[in-house]
Amino acid sequence: MRHRKSGRQLGRNTHHRRALFRSLVTSLLEHERIETTEAKAKELRIVAERMISLGKEGNLHARRRAASYLRAKRVVSKLFKDLAGRFAQRPGGYTRIIKTRRRVGDAAPMAVIELVTRPVDKTEVDKGRAADQKGAGRSAAKTTPAPAKASAAAGA
Repeated sequence: MRHRKSGRQLGRNTHHRRALFRSLVTSLLEHERIETTEAKAKELRIVAERMISLGKEGNLHARRRAASYLRAKRVVSKLFKDLAGRFAQRPGGYTRIIKTRRRVGDAAPMAVIELVTRPVDKTEVDKGRAADQKGAGRSAAKTTPAPAKASAAAGA
């Protein structure tokens, strides 16, 4: 019986599961958005939010605890410099999980896990401004969606 034992086993032994989550949380904090299975994302959320809370503490002990778990020094410095400042006023709930699709090979439910406040890319802002300026003179009913690229359709 598994009474009072928290966490999913995910079909792995303890060492493999710990290595998996170390890798996933490092990737999540580095890229701020990753796609994984829904079960892994729900477990990853716990670890990622704990790491961000360590970043908000900001003292040497918290930095060493984070460095012992994360796999890249640049991610540790990003956590304590950038992410801690971004989430300083937020009391929790630093990640969001968005269910996306079923994986083709085994029909596993997939999800995207991302940080709630992501910095906006300059290219995304420029694209949004160009679209706003382009569509300002026309009504919404007359606009048509952009044609899909042939290379993207062939590769998918």
